[in-house]
Amino acid sequence: MDDTSADRNVEIWKIKKLIKSLELARGNGTSMISLIIPPKDQISRVSKMLADEFGTASNIKSRVNRLSVLGAITSVQHRLKLYTKVPPNGLVIYCGTIVTEEGKEKKVNIDFEPFKPINTSLYLCDNKFHTEALTALLADDNKFGFIVMDGNGALFGTLQGNTREVLHKFTVDLPKKHGRGGQSALRFARLRMEKRHNYVRKVAEVATQLYISNDKPNIAGLILAGSADFKTELSQSDMFDPRLQAKIIKLVDISYSGENGFNQAIELAAESLQNVKFIQEKKLIGRYFDEISQDTGKYCFGVEDTLRALELGAVEILICWENLDIQRYVLKNTTTNTTTVLHLTPEQEKDKTHFTDKESGVEMELVESQQLLEWLANNYKSFGATLEIITDKSQEGSQFVRGFGGIGGKWNLSKIKTFHIFPFTLFLTFFAISLKVFCAIKLTFNLWLPKKSHSMT
Repeated sequence: MDDTSADRNVEIWKIKKLIKSLELARGNGTSMISLIIPPKDQISRVSKMLADEFGTASNIKSRVNRLSVLGAITSVQHRLKLYTKVPPNGLVIYCGTIVTEEGKEKKVNIDFEPFKPINTSLYLCDNKFHTEALTALLADDNKFGFIVMDGNGALFGTLQGNTREVLHKFTVDLPKKHGRGGQSALRFARLRMEKRHNYVRKVAEVATQLYISNDKPNIAGLILAGSADFKTELSQSDMFDPRLQAKIIKLVDISYSGENGFNQAIELAAESLQNVKFIQEKKLIGRYFDEISQDTGKYCFGVEDTLRALELGAVEILICWENLDIQRYVLKNTTTNTTTVLHLTPEQEKDKTHFTDKESGVEMELVESQQLLEWLANNYKSFGATLEIITDKSQEGSQFVRGFGGIGGKWNLSKIKTFHIFPFTLFLTFFAISLKVFCAIKLTFNLWLPKKSHSMT
């Protein structure tokens, strides 16, 4: 996967995690506000609507509920003042007072721009947050390109979720095969092949214009469809952009041309499109396993080894399981004023000795507690790595989770910081060899220093 696709997957994981936590949240009364503003909407319109709602909420009979709702609306109004206009992808705000597991009340105020446009307008006051629009946003994630071509013309389209769009189409008049011409038959055949060649070249050029943005494909996969050999010819042509060739998922034989052919191609390719992420994941973990089987040394696995390599700047691709259940603790020893970072599983968390200093027995102060994967999702770019979040639904994914602890990485030795070129063990080896060579040279040339003579008085 390229960096853009990996970053997008990280954003999707963050949204999934947020949805999960929001769905579990519950409050008293109707003090939990869900507000979604679509792109191109006006902040002023929403502010006016909230002012009207504030007036209506003032009439709520229950004093506790009234104060909670009014407080939530005021918080949303303050958040909106931070924006001069609605962001390009829209704006999502969740605000209200929730009840924690301990029975205590906690104020929540979340606002963010989704990773892609959200075309839903929503305002609801309830005893829970409404996340249906965000869930729908995740379902329609990938965009796929379609090229439908035959002897009559070509059509270029995209499919994203249940939205089908025709980007461009053109017709072509190609000469048919015939047996006439006599001595000119070869010339006619040559002209026919030349026009076919020009047609394929034009399709390849238009495909590059439509499906390549900022020197990268803007689609997750490409389907080539048609009723003749043109689709095969295009897929194998040197004129077709290699970046798009790598995105080809399937070649589909269809009975129609134009938009009818587009609809038929979508139906025939449906199963392949569902497995795109699945296949990408299998390929990614397959390449990681290849490094291990070939014993290249350009890999690491397990929490401690992977994080150590990450700190050295050696990890190019960091692979993590989406349900990695490891907590990151930052602890401080108040006596020595030193900080310790621990990564503990739920079983290890039960052992309280991890939270005390081994030498002095002093209980350490908790500075920060966060899920390791959440911390990595927020900080992976600072280490120059690409974060790939995987599932355990494929055979390879399941093996990675069970056999390697759900976290690992591929190294790029050229990225290692200069002062960390040699790991400590290699440094010791290098030092020992250098010392032996130095001693051998001194013995050879009789360069040992003479011993001091003590004169007797």
